[in-house]
Amino acid sequence: MNPNLQKAYESLLAKSKDLAVLGSTTAIVNWDMETKMPPKALNLRSQQMAMLEVMGHKMLTDPQVGKTLEAIEKDPGCLELDAVQKRNTYLTRKGYDEATKLPESLVFETAKQQTIAVGVWKKAKAAKDYGMFKPELKKMIELRQRAADILMGVKCTKTPYDALLDSYESKMTADKVTRVFTGMREGLIDVMKKVEGSGFKPDASILSRPVPIEVQKKISEAAMDYIGYDTKGPNAGGRLDETEHPFTTGYYDDVRITTHYHEDRWASSLYSVMHEGGHALYEQNLPQAWMYQPIGTAASFGIHESQSRFVENMVGRSPEFLAYMLPRLKKIVGKPLRGVKLADFIAAVNMVEPSKIRIEADEVTYGLHIIIRFEMERDIFAGKLKVDELPQAWNEKYDKYLGVEIGNDSEGVMQDTHWASGYYGYFPSYALGNIYGGMFLKKLRRDAPGWRKEIRKGNFQPVKKWLVDNIHAKGNLLDPADLAKEVTGENLTVKPFIGYLEKKFGKIYGF
Repeated sequence: MNPNLQKAYESLLAKSKDLAVLGSTTAIVNWDMETKMPPKALNLRSQQMAMLEVMGHKMLTDPQVGKTLEAIEKDPGCLELDAVQKRNTYLTRKGYDEATKLPESLVFETAKQQTIAVGVWKKAKAAKDYGMFKPELKKMIELRQRAADILMGVKCTKTPYDALLDSYESKMTADKVTRVFTGMREGLIDVMKKVEGSGFKPDASILSRPVPIEVQKKISEAAMDYIGYDTKGPNAGGRLDETEHPFTTGYYDDVRITTHYHEDRWASSLYSVMHEGGHALYEQNLPQAWMYQPIGTAASFGIHESQSRFVENMVGRSPEFLAYMLPRLKKIVGKPLRGVKLADFIAAVNMVEPSKIRIEADEVTYGLHIIIRFEMERDIFAGKLKVDELPQAWNEKYDKYLGVEIGNDSEGVMQDTHWASGYYGYFPSYALGNIYGGMFLKKLRRDAPGWRKEIRKGNFQPVKKWLVDNIHAKGNLLDPADLAKEVTGENLTVKPFIGYLEKKFGKIYGF
């Protein structure tokens, strides 16, 4: 690399580091808002978050960044950059071009509204009062619509919603998602019909026997120990806290997860810890050499969800993991699990039953929850669905797709925090994560055929190593669809995931 190109590239990396440090700071401030912040601080926090977002926007849109990018791109030696250098340049260019089109006032107003809307959402959900939340939700949608209209031009997308989707899953469109989700919906419904036709009904009461919260915290510790998410050692890079809606946040050496505890649903916390722990492992095992660089991030939110759903379900709900954990859970929990047989425990944990709450949904019906949200988001940003109509549309889709009746808006349209946060386009990532996970599982079986035996022994390391080597270690070097193809040799396909469900639930339900 010639001296001028070297200097320009190093300048680009220095700016990237500043942005990464600021972004990680914003993440921790947000974590504090969800876990430790006193209620009275909401308005002040909204201004703090907005200020941090504007600082990041100013840093990224600094004209000098544009000049540096031009210097790199026009230098004769640009073609000789290696794959990492080219990807860093490309990702910075993409971020710069998009950010420079967004007015600073819109960035500030959106960040401020996110904090206010989430705060009101929490109160409205507790009060079961959609009317309280509706004005803030309407304002958030309007702000994201303005951004989508702007980004549609710079991203060259067909619709505003496609511009939002691209922010979470690069190069993904609503048309592509619709096609993939159509196949997924058909496959899921087919598995559901086989489950219903089996005549077998697991005893789910095993999981609703009251377990004190202090005891559940010990279960969380056991789960974190199993996957190797360290919160207590001298070199710990994580911690576990309680929130209304579990989430993961952080960067490399400081990645934090949250969970929630319900005395009569003790397994809920176990699986939220496994899920968020999967996210955390991805963040903690990105290449240290790429820290502060654009490629030192996850490939996409869908790939991120593939890691969390993989750890939560393909490992955490596997018969092998449950065979290992049940004796240990019995020691921790005591009387509530006394006399429980392994086969009954496996069936209870994997019971397929349509439900109202997404984060409590089983592996088979979960995807239908996501399809509902995707279809509603697509219609919102196409101008076909208004804020006043959301509760009714939500309830009708739950009746149509899952056959369940929604009792109130807190278990309906207000159950998730994503819309309050302005994360439109995020939901498809959850189902895409399942699809990617199915593809990865198929390849894992070929590469490490003995992985299930190791899980049963309590050894998660072979699976973790495969995930790190094949996915985590590649950071954001490739777009998500390209990463999936490089790892598995296949284009995006739902078949491995549906095949996995058929085999797993066929054994449990006897079809």
